[in-house]
Amino acid sequence: MIRKIAIITGGSRGLGAGAARKLAARGTDLIITYKQNSTAAHAVVDQVIEQGAKAVAIQLDAGSVAGIPAFAEAVRSTLAQWGAERFDVLVNNAGMGIHAAFADVTEEQFDALMNVHLKSVFFLTQALVPLMADGGRILNVSSGLTRFALPGYSVYASMKGAIEVLTKYLAKELGTRGISVNVLAPGAIETDFGGGRVRDDTQINAFIASQTALGRVGLPDDIGTIIAALVSDDCKWVTAQRIEASGGMFI
Repeated sequence: MIRKIAIITGGSRGLGAGAARKLAARGTDLIITYKQNSTAAHAVVDQVIEQGAKAVAIQLDAGSVAGIPAFAEAVRSTLAQWGAERFDVLVNNAGMGIHAAFADVTEEQFDALMNVHLKSVFFLTQALVPLMADGGRILNVSSGLTRFALPGYSVYASMKGAIEVLTKYLAKELGTRGISVNVLAPGAIETDFGGGRVRDDTQINAFIASQTALGRVGLPDDIGTIIAALVSDDCKWVTAQRIEASGGMFI
């Protein structure tokens, strides 16, 4: 059986790390990115290798397009080392959170969120698609905040909304190569994202649980399992779709 190769941005922690472990368990080799915490990234690499898959961590600042050409070349080199010419799956997961009321958002905050959540996703995908196998899978990570609104997330949610529109255009333009492109919108998850407010603030956690049909806040493995499923061959006929994984939050 030919092993598949996946690239997960922001794969050193949270949802990305969970997805890496789930994909490795399904026999997929991994290239993950990290911004600063190489220790955490290489811990995920070790976990993937323990599962019998190949893995490598490559540094990438998702907030700057300047490093994308070097990253693409590093991917090309890794593929060659693994005896492959193409990779199969791209999960655009890297992200950051800034919580600020609309009236207080600064241009610097706006640009930081735009660069990470929209500009980098656009140009990184553009750079990597030539290295992707026909019939590949692209999964962009959005947010439940594009469906429901909570104060303080106007910029973050706007950028995720743009990613949901971009997903449709990518699906249309890359469909001739058999590449499917979907968007996954998680609800609130217990991670260190945004300073770990959902995970560490008991009041916020309890409130979200009370507003979720399944009665709890999501965990990284909840999302990792869904990511692994959506990029599998079982979902090859699904494209240009927004799939929300929120446990029924705010329904």
